[in-house]
Amino acid sequence: MNKKLEQLSFSGLGKRKTSVAKVFLKQGSGQIEINNRPFASFFSELSEEYQLITNPFLLLNLPITYDCTISVHGGGCSSQLGAIQLAIAKALCTINTQHRTILKKNSLLHRDPRIKERRKYGLKKARKASQYSKR
Repeated sequence: MNKKLEQLSFSGLGKRKTSVAKVFLKQGSGQIEINNRPFASFFSELSEEYQLITNPFLLLNLPITYDCTISVHGGGCSSQLGAIQLAIAKALCTINTQHRTILKKNSLLHRDPRIKERRKYGLKKARKASQYSKR
């Protein structure tokens, strides 16, 4: 059974604002690679970003023995991290369906629907109007 798990790769897709992340988990040593670059060179601050990405593993009490191959594009740093976290949580659910209840309880399987509101005509921004003058 372990030989089958080593050959399989589990995938997940996550979205946040305009970022889209695809994650492939494969049995390995725990290396994280984002857009064909190591994790340390992709994000500047190691501690907070690494903690956000490995949060699903920590909640499930799983050792990080999966090699994560991540491709992410669009958006900024924060939205890319949110998309990666959602994609990893979804990939862990495909490994074992019992993980779903724990991840759902901690709201890691919830896609945040907030996106930028479009600009309306007659206004300066989405909701900002020019100052009203009575006289």
